[in-house]
Amino acid sequence: MDFLQLAADRYSVRRFQPRHLEQEVVEKLLQAAHLAPTGCNYQPQRLLVLNTDSSIAKLKGCTKCHFDAPTAILVCYNKQECWRRRYDGKSCGVSDACIVATHIMLEAASIGVGSTWVMHFDPAAMRSIFAIPEEVEPVALLTLGYPAEDAEPNPLHSSFRPMDEVVRYDHF
Repeated sequence: MDFLQLAADRYSVRRFQPRHLEQEVVEKLLQAAHLAPTGCNYQPQRLLVLNTDSSIAKLKGCTKCHFDAPTAILVCYNKQECWRRRYDGKSCGVSDACIVATHIMLEAASIGVGSTWVMHFDPAAMRSIFAIPEEVEPVALLTLGYPAEDAEPNPLHSSFRPMDEVVRYDHF
């Protein structure tokens, strides 16, 4: 599939079929995450796969934005393993985790799996319920599953600002 078409067709799925993703499908998503570029290739990402009834039940204690998804991946990064910019010490951990999450979502779309990037979750609850170590920082929760028959994009999905509002060229 053409990448721009894939990017245009992908949308945040908020209604899912009630079946967990097969392990081979999860493995494809994890492979896409594993191939994601990270700062100096340090690979600080840490992924928590939630693909059982019990793990999804625990997830529901951490966010109301679970959309009854049968599967989820919490994308995190290890704060001690990130490349840092020498000028100001800025860590690329959040950026790395965001690139990993995007790779997962695009691979999901390419194989017929729906996803939604959820930022609305309680990191302290995640940390406690799933025994996430202090040095591992949760960044994005991806709810995943096969879209329900009546799933459809949000009405604003295809609404974009004009390109000249978001892009600027530096002309010498």
